[in-house]
Amino acid sequence: MPGMDPSADPRPTTVDRRRLLFGVLPAAALLATGCAQSNAKSKAKSNVNERSDRPRLALIYNGPQGCPACGPTVAALLRRAPQPYRVKYVGAKGSLTAADLADAQLYVQPGGGADLEGTWRHLSGSAGVMRDWVRKGGSYLGLCFGAYLAGRNPGFDLLPGDTNGYVGSPGATVPDDRDTVVAVNWQGKPRHMYFQDGPAFFLDAGADATVLATYPNGTAAVVIAPYGKGRVGVSGPHPEADDSWYAEKGLSNPDGVRFDLAYELIEATAGRR
Repeated sequence: MPGMDPSADPRPTTVDRRRLLFGVLPAAALLATGCAQSNAKSKAKSNVNERSDRPRLALIYNGPQGCPACGPTVAALLRRAPQPYRVKYVGAKGSLTAADLADAQLYVQPGGGADLEGTWRHLSGSAGVMRDWVRKGGSYLGLCFGAYLAGRNPGFDLLPGDTNGYVGSPGATVPDDRDTVVAVNWQGKPRHMYFQDGPAFFLDAGADATVLATYPNGTAAVVIAPYGKGRVGVSGPHPEADDSWYAEKGLSNPDGVRFDLAYELIEATAGRR
């Protein structure tokens, strides 16, 4: 991933995962009272409209995870989305609280990082908080490293199944953890996405989940799954990657650098206002 030295970003091999006056008043008083109530209702309605017109809040984890470019790239994407978001960074010290998540509609665990277990040491105390927030209607979006953390052992355990690295899976078209471009089948259409040692998703039999994209070997690359009243969206590849990511690594995308897949994934995860 941009901002990371691939040679210093080995894929962990020890982790099997990488998911409302009574009384009689004079008529004038009644009239005055009625006007006051009308004005109050009008103001209240105005305030509601102001709130409803305000962009939704997305939180982006910015703790000790690595990849300095990953969080800001997602922030830029969310701000210019067809349904734009306000963005706030959380987790500077690693852990998350219920207060951190309270007003948000979307939480993003971005890419970056090579030490899954090390990052999990900062986040493990927040697992119950995260599961409770999503269960009550929150939306979790995990990208690459953040998708690994949606799984279990270690992870938030938000998926009906688990994750493991695409690299090294039978028939994988990517041989190692270097940044590259991977072909995917996105709902029946061939597309290409930026990729750096992201996970594949292995769902439980009969799992309530939607696979948006698969890798060439048929394993799930992008998945949406309900969790209580909330939803979880995870992607092994990076649909958020911008031109700078490709340029830094000397890569090109045969489809051009486009964000339609990223926005489709965000909408499928968090829905519309």
